[in-house]
Amino acid sequence: MKKIEAIIRKSKFSEVRDALHAVEVNFFSYWDVTGVGNEKEGHVYRTISYSTTDIQRRCVSIVVSDEFEERTIEAILKAAYTGNVGDGKIFVSDINETYRIRTSEKGSPAIN
Repeated sequence: MKKIEAIIRKSKFSEVRDALHAVEVNFFSYWDVTGVGNEKEGHVYRTISYSTTDIQRRCVSIVVSDEFEERTIEAILKAAYTGNVGDGKIFVSDINETYRIRTSEKGSPAIN
């Protein structure tokens, strides 16, 4: 099992959610986060300068069985892509065990 965490633009969340549902990843958690990026200069829009030091993003956390790992990552990569700085990051970690509290199931059946 793998835990996939993606930090994405808030504006791309709906597309990522729909892409995950399309590859049969139907359960995940998400929350709003603020981070500090690599970009040091601000942006100017209509003569107003905006700081890009603190970046508002959304973090999506998903636990999937090994056979869903690649399709989950590909779905996020395609849906979250804009081609601009700040598209986000994906982190993948191993999960040793999973339990469903209601039924005490463990392993892959507990995450489906």
